[in-house]
Amino acid sequence: MLQVEHLHLKHVLQTVSVLEAVVLRSFGPDGGQVLFARDTGQVMLSRHGTSILTALHLEHPLARMVVECVWKHSAVTGDGSKTFILLLASLLRGIQTAACKEPHASRTYTSRAAREAASARQLAEELLAFGLEELDDVIKVGVVPYGGSLSWEYGPSDTGVAAHADTDTFTVRGLLAAFHYTRLGRAHSDFISRLTCELLSRWRCRDDPPSASLRFIDDNFSALHTPVSGFPTSCSRLIEGQVIHRDFSTPHPQTDCQPIKAAAVSGYLQPSVLTGGAVLELGGGEPRTEGKRGGKERNILNYSAWTERSLECVVATLQSLGVSLLLSAVKQSEAVLALARRAGVCVVECVSEDELSLFTQLSGAKLVSDCRLIGEENVAMLTFCRPILLGAHRYVHVDFYEPEKRFKVKPHSLVVCGPGEGQTEQCARAIRDALRMLLTTWKLSRGEEREEKTSPSRKCRSSRAGKCADDTESKFADEAPTSRRCGLEPGCVVRAGGTFEFLLHRALLQHGYTQSVSGLCTLSHAETGILALCRLLADGVLSVPRQIYSHSSQRFLQTQTQVLSYMRNHSLPGGHNRSPVQGHGQSNVPVEAGELSDDCHGMADFGSGVSMLDSSLESISCKYQLILAVLQCVSSLLRVGAVLHTHTLLRTQTCRHADNTSPEDTEEEDRD
Repeated sequence: MLQVEHLHLKHVLQTVSVLEAVVLRSFGPDGGQVLFARDTGQVMLSRHGTSILTALHLEHPLARMVVECVWKHSAVTGDGSKTFILLLASLLRGIQTAACKEPHASRTYTSRAAREAASARQLAEELLAFGLEELDDVIKVGVVPYGGSLSWEYGPSDTGVAAHADTDTFTVRGLLAAFHYTRLGRAHSDFISRLTCELLSRWRCRDDPPSASLRFIDDNFSALHTPVSGFPTSCSRLIEGQVIHRDFSTPHPQTDCQPIKAAAVSGYLQPSVLTGGAVLELGGGEPRTEGKRGGKERNILNYSAWTERSLECVVATLQSLGVSLLLSAVKQSEAVLALARRAGVCVVECVSEDELSLFTQLSGAKLVSDCRLIGEENVAMLTFCRPILLGAHRYVHVDFYEPEKRFKVKPHSLVVCGPGEGQTEQCARAIRDALRMLLTTWKLSRGEEREEKTSPSRKCRSSRAGKCADDTESKFADEAPTSRRCGLEPGCVVRAGGTFEFLLHRALLQHGYTQSVSGLCTLSHAETGILALCRLLADGVLSVPRQIYSHSSQRFLQTQTQVLSYMRNHSLPGGHNRSPVQGHGQSNVPVEAGELSDDCHGMADFGSGVSMLDSSLESISCKYQLILAVLQCVSSLLRVGAVLHTHTLLRTQTCRHADNTSPEDTEEEDRD
């Protein structure tokens, strides 16, 4: 008989509170490292929220559900996993308090718990509907005018730092500073921020939008970086060309002539004697093979001789093309290696698919799928090909001949060092997550996809907020919350250290009061007023800076006072703190890429008193996507009424249907 566990709001809150207690250890600028020791003796030391949560052995389905939501959000934006848990716990506490106070009068329930659960679900659905419909407008009016526009222009140095100190706060460097500070701590944040800026500057093409280079680096990051353990983090650096994480199977080419010609193959050079599906018949003194070759009879010895001649023809073709380096995705036979060695062709075996893909993209050469059809289009030009010793491993280091003509940039690879494997992996993951955070910040280039400002997300104007949440839930589940489109301008940033939360807290309260008084609310809240919803979300948002300044309540109040004082002293014309972005996202005061409007210059005035780092910034877009993801998670959690414990039966059926399981599902099961 199946064991049924009925869930109540307090059970959901208890589960999330346990996860909150775990991430609080490493949250904020003063957070510490979390040490995990597995049964195998392997030790993991990390401040990364997603790594900490996914390393936990969680048995309760609700906890796994929360971690999965966090993982999906972090996989897209690269940021906000710990803030996700804090905001989720705060909203659940607020919903519990509101559900206990306000009776659900539209229906009669058999118990107090059932009434509270219905009220909680209603509140969660209304919060989600508010987030989908009105939150972006609130941020545009109450937060964006007090921020700035991110500049992607680097200074004259190779590190990507702006030329003048007064403009450094509005560059990529300032945005990366806060990110790496909370991820890696004070010791390595500045160095890794400079290294990330240098990586971006090396791959930045002036003719393309920033999102193009960010997307390329993120898609090829596994092939572009090399982890090296046993060295200080300060030894991390960029090197020209591409590092192929394999060693030479034959002696590397000792030639001074340039360019060096190379080819990449995905299969075997020598045809095998017997392939899958072939039939070998022995009889009548005449062995023969039949099968995929049309049933033609051949003596097995003659067939072996034919394969050798075919191999010789392939190697002769490589020689005629001048190829001296062969990259192979598979392990070649000894005959191939011996013949290549005699012909002076260097072979590198078992190159990963990602590295071969990057090699073909940077070189412009096509991957060889049929060795009998090798031509000039399959030949890549290299400046050099030599071994490189990184840590305890020897790899192949190549550089491309005149890549600027094809790719418009000079390719560079990233070497990430760390004292141990855990620290090295943490630095590499921090850099990749920073790239994803930047990509989310500048997801929509200016002038691109303007039609999204009239997105169907505004069509949900149902008279019942619950129905609105139901209508949007299916689309919201198909698209990650981070992929939803809003009217926010790309590249908007604010000072770090709780500035966004303070501004949004005030903006929500002001929006709720204005809408409740004027009666212009676009949502018809059947059970909850707009003011109560805005207060609930505002209190939840304020929990983030409370944790940032948890070591000093005086510092929290001082920071909040400075932000509010700045808002009062720098209210926009009209006296209502209206945003320069009006109507359908069009600006009355033009803001060019890399520049700030006059209304945004004051960000630097209160920054030094507010942020934990004077020059640190946060992405408004990432914060907005984080709130949407949390609201979706709250709605999903409160829809769960019971858990069926199937134990062994479920695992047995999972094994039976393993063939129908997607790789993504398998990954999620492994993480659980």
